[in-house]
Amino acid sequence: MDRRTLIVSGLMTLGAASVAYGQPLPPAQPRAAAPQAPPPPNSTPSYPTGGVGSGPPPNSSGQPPVQQGTYSEDEIVHGVSDFLGVTAESAGGAVERVFKSNGRPTAYIAGEEGSGAIAVGARYGRGLLYMKGKPPVEVFWRGPSVGWDFGGNASRVFTLCYNLEDPRDIFQRFPGVEGSAYFIGGLGVNYQRTDEITLAPIRAGVGFRLGASVGYLAYSRKRNLVPF
Repeated sequence: MDRRTLIVSGLMTLGAASVAYGQPLPPAQPRAAAPQAPPPPNSTPSYPTGGVGSGPPPNSSGQPPVQQGTYSEDEIVHGVSDFLGVTAESAGGAVERVFKSNGRPTAYIAGEEGSGAIAVGARYGRGLLYMKGKPPVEVFWRGPSVGWDFGGNASRVFTLCYNLEDPRDIFQRFPGVEGSAYFIGGLGVNYQRTDEITLAPIRAGVGFRLGASVGYLAYSRKRNLVPF
């Protein structure tokens, strides 16, 4: 290639470069951010401490939020099964019915009792009251019963307590709720109620009781042989 051809090619290259230099550049594209690792899990989450009706709204499933300081159905089923010496199926049937009507209990009493009646009867018992985050409290109970009720029995009792926020509130009289007694899987359940506190004793034992009775149970710190 001669010298003139090289000069012409050089001039054409410079002209194309000058034209390209004079044209605006395309807009800059944002550079994709580098992926970041997810934040570490919160090891100390905060939970609501209010009572019923004061907690957060229902979750996405439509169910009310779980109250802190209460016992789940699985915990109670295992407790009833172990303490009363019955199968998990029998305990689950009774507990499921109580939970369906009342929800999660705030406490429970595990104890033993003896009772007898010939139209007029009496019941005596002793147990421990359990609440989450608090030491067990010894509890005694006794009470009369009147009605179509004959026989006697000795039994273990697992009592679910609802709306019981202070252990001291158990020490009072709890009248029985008429027509609330029923049997599921060999376990007897009935309800006692005073003010806003509801007790649901679940019993299993030997003996024979016939009929429904109305009466009350008085819970105390010390044993008392007088049933009234």
